[in-house]
Amino acid sequence: MSHSIQLTYLVSTGLFIFALKWMNRPETARRGVLSGVAAMLLAVGGTLAMPGIVHFGDIAAAVILGTAVGIPLSRVPLTAVPQRTALSHAFGGLAAGLVGTAKYYLWLSEGGGELTRFRVAAIGAEVLLGFLTFSGSLMAAGKLQEVIPTRPITYRNQNVLNLSLLGLAVGGCVVLVLNPDWHWLFPIIISLALAFGVLLILPIGGADMPTVISLLNSYAGLSAVAMGFVLDNKLLITAGALDGSSGFVLSVIMCRAMNRSFTNVLFGAFGAVAEKSSQAARGEVKPVSAEEAYAILEGARSVLVVPGYGLAVAQAQHAVRELMELLEKNGTEIRYAIHPVAGRMPGHMNVLLAEANVPYDQLYEMEAVNRIMDTVDVCLVIGANDVVNPAARENKGSPIYGMPIIEVDRARTVIVLKRSMAPGFAGIENDLFYKPNTRMLFGDAKASLNALIGEFKAT
Repeated sequence: MSHSIQLTYLVSTGLFIFALKWMNRPETARRGVLSGVAAMLLAVGGTLAMPGIVHFGDIAAAVILGTAVGIPLSRVPLTAVPQRTALSHAFGGLAAGLVGTAKYYLWLSEGGGELTRFRVAAIGAEVLLGFLTFSGSLMAAGKLQEVIPTRPITYRNQNVLNLSLLGLAVGGCVVLVLNPDWHWLFPIIISLALAFGVLLILPIGGADMPTVISLLNSYAGLSAVAMGFVLDNKLLITAGALDGSSGFVLSVIMCRAMNRSFTNVLFGAFGAVAEKSSQAARGEVKPVSAEEAYAILEGARSVLVVPGYGLAVAQAQHAVRELMELLEKNGTEIRYAIHPVAGRMPGHMNVLLAEANVPYDQLYEMEAVNRIMDTVDVCLVIGANDVVNPAARENKGSPIYGMPIIEVDRARTVIVLKRSMAPGFAGIENDLFYKPNTRMLFGDAKASLNALIGEFKAT
């Protein structure tokens, strides 16, 4: 029996690896998701087949409860996917923390003979990472849902306090390793981990949430690795390592996309800096009507669409695809430019456009479109703000100076679809709106796109 279970785990590990590989490209992403689902089914099935499991009724109840919670979570709108993802990380961290807590007290009640120093160290890492991921992810979800203020909440010596809490928690784990029977120390470690998770996210602004989500994903994976050592489960170790490393790599990619470091994201209070340092852009705003925007688009040979979170809020992805199809019939070349941190979670815009069946070969990364930007007739910016702000290139006093952006201001004409002149999630005014080649089409993005569609169909 044990050999067949280990073989099941080996196949499951391979499927997890293929899932990550296939999800690297939109064309194979669906295959990657199916591979991940199959891997998880095999992992759960192999675990249930292990001898010694006697409480199948409790497991069945947990499965029913998890399904009852999971089905509604799977049906949230795309605008709520970032916070739903943060909640998933919270559940994963909580599960790891609770398993570590249960194993510690179970082994302690059996005399403490099983509490070797290695196992206590693994339990300490599992509980510390699990509970800080739980509270930190809840905070991130709250900021994304705007239940908690999205701006950074800062106070004097916050970084010293945060690092002191983490140091005390790690120190407590070290003391527990040396004295495994000091059970009174365990709740203190849990409390410190929960407090650190809250205080870690509190001073981080909403604009940094995509990076924070991927970093919390990494923490959840590392807590699963520690749980694998505690439970002596090789699959948990390998799957957790894959999750942790992929989350870390994604965080690195996103930090590079913003030209910032981990320490700046975690301890920089970006939104607060923006509030103090941003300068009002100068120039004239040129609003246009749908009829005028239609005339500009109708004569364009090439159109580049830059989607942002506002597109998701307006649920206008189907409307933009319909408009682009009409332009294609008019002989226009269509491209979509995807910035690595557009939206509020990694890959947010890719998922949004895939839902509207936008062809994969029309999606281009930031570097690719910047190389041809001078040849683009019209850039249609829908809901994007900070990722197209030329202040990142021109204003050394801007908090986003040096951040790679989609340089739409170099196109012949830019049409920005926006409700108002309000700044983006980072709280920085956008210099693009005042450029001489920019036209502002104010209103709900979906309504504006449908008005443009009506103009095309009328002619």
